[in-house]
Amino acid sequence: MNYRLLYFASLADAAGCAEESVASDTHDPRALYAELRARHGFVFDATRLRVAINGAFGGWNDTLADGDEIAFIPPVSGG
Repeated sequence: MNYRLLYFASLADAAGCAEESVASDTHDPRALYAELRARHGFVFDATRLRVAINGAFGGWNDTLADGDEIAFIPPVSGG
């Protein structure tokens, strides 16, 4: 399946881009993030992130469909 991925903050820095399109055989955000974590060297475990699917917050075990937009959102701090 093909996914459009959005990265923010340190995830974008590690990936070297704020968005990318990937083909993957994974069917849920947790497996997809594990694949991307190995590829890009993301330091955060999935439990520290939020995931959004097609613009709405979702769960790590939600089923993904071809063409979905998935955003991985790391913890933020403000001042």
